[in-house]
Amino acid sequence: MASLFEYAPAPESRSVVDIAPSYGLFIDGEFTDAADGKVFKTVSPSSEEVLSEVAQAGAADVDRAVKAARKAFEKWSALPGSERAKYLFRIARIIQERSRELAVLETLDNGKPIKETRDADLPLVAAHFFYYAGWADKLDHAGYGANPRPLGVAGQVIPWNFPLLMLAWKIAPALATGNTVVLKPAETTPLSALFFADICRQAGLPKGVVNILTGYGDAGAALVEHPDVNKVAFTGSTAVGKAIARSIAGTDKKVTLELGGKGANIVFDDAPIDQAVEGIVNGIFFNQGQVCCAGSRLLVQESIHDELLDSLKRRLSTLRLGDPLDKNTDIGAINSAEQLARITALADTGEAEGAERWSPACELPSAGYWFAPTLFSNVTQAHTVARDEIFGPVLSVLTFRTPDEARPPATGSPRRSSATSPRRTPSPATRSSARCCPC
Repeated sequence: MASLFEYAPAPESRSVVDIAPSYGLFIDGEFTDAADGKVFKTVSPSSEEVLSEVAQAGAADVDRAVKAARKAFEKWSALPGSERAKYLFRIARIIQERSRELAVLETLDNGKPIKETRDADLPLVAAHFFYYAGWADKLDHAGYGANPRPLGVAGQVIPWNFPLLMLAWKIAPALATGNTVVLKPAETTPLSALFFADICRQAGLPKGVVNILTGYGDAGAALVEHPDVNKVAFTGSTAVGKAIARSIAGTDKKVTLELGGKGANIVFDDAPIDQAVEGIVNGIFFNQGQVCCAGSRLLVQESIHDELLDSLKRRLSTLRLGDPLDKNTDIGAINSAEQLARITALADTGEAEGAERWSPACELPSAGYWFAPTLFSNVTQAHTVARDEIFGPVLSVLTFRTPDEARPPATGSPRRSSATSPRRTPSPATRSSARCCPC
């Protein structure tokens, strides 16, 4: 985008990460082909370059992985917490040592700017493993009684917007509390989970404690429905969350669901405008708006609407969209062609319904999946862009006159949702009385 100050390109080197031409499933401590031999390709959203070919798990592979996790559970759950902590500490330290490599990998496979993966995602990933390592020998003091027991095998399904961070949220508490894991990453971002499998081997984690299955929704469904899975942990869309709830109804499986949202920022007439604008930009354009708690709705007190909107437009004109590996980039690529199509369709609907659409002047790259930062003004609660989660760099601006008038739309629920948030910190250990539950 145009800027008063032009920066020389500052791309992070791709040479720090070595991506193999193909990867297998990680089951019982080894990489292995899918039972039916199926594979799929993972591409870089910023260039549509094929990064690697990945094994596509099916029901037979899910069964193998769950059996491996069940076999490993007996010894892993019997370890003292202090011993499990040692493995988690090792994993955390290896993540720190390989953080530059993992940040570049995540940017290539996900499309988000390197400064986000480098400065936000990877430090948080390591911090979560350090944090839960500290909990592993203190579970008696977590508020669930003396000697809380692990649940067993945790089936975990994670989304594409924060692939490695969502993995950390799921796996770290599961291992700390003595459970074993079968995890399925999103099909558009499988690589960081596979690199994590290598970290597990590097840390000497016993075979079968962590298993990684790459694949599509059918693999996730088979994992959720497997009769020997004791706990289902899912982050993703509300629609899939409802389907999971239906599929496990009537079973004794535990479940946690972290679904989408339609967050609102409220700006009153006494707010410092420049500071408010910075909060608004970070709230909706961080990670291209692909965050479930993104501030995708902006409620502005009517008397300052024009002033704030002018300031916000000036600020958006300074954001830099382009190569995610460039350290100057603020807005990276949308994760997939499918997600780009959804964002585009909802934005077009907003315009067709009469909302006023604006984007700063910018040239989108010719290859890859790109969407310019966009805001809609003259929006009402009746507009689709005010109700539906877009899950992209799109902001809807509404006005109000009094605080009481702002409260109902700010707290209202959206109709649909898409993925997850990196902002909330999961609870340390357990959900049910005297039983340890992986988040």
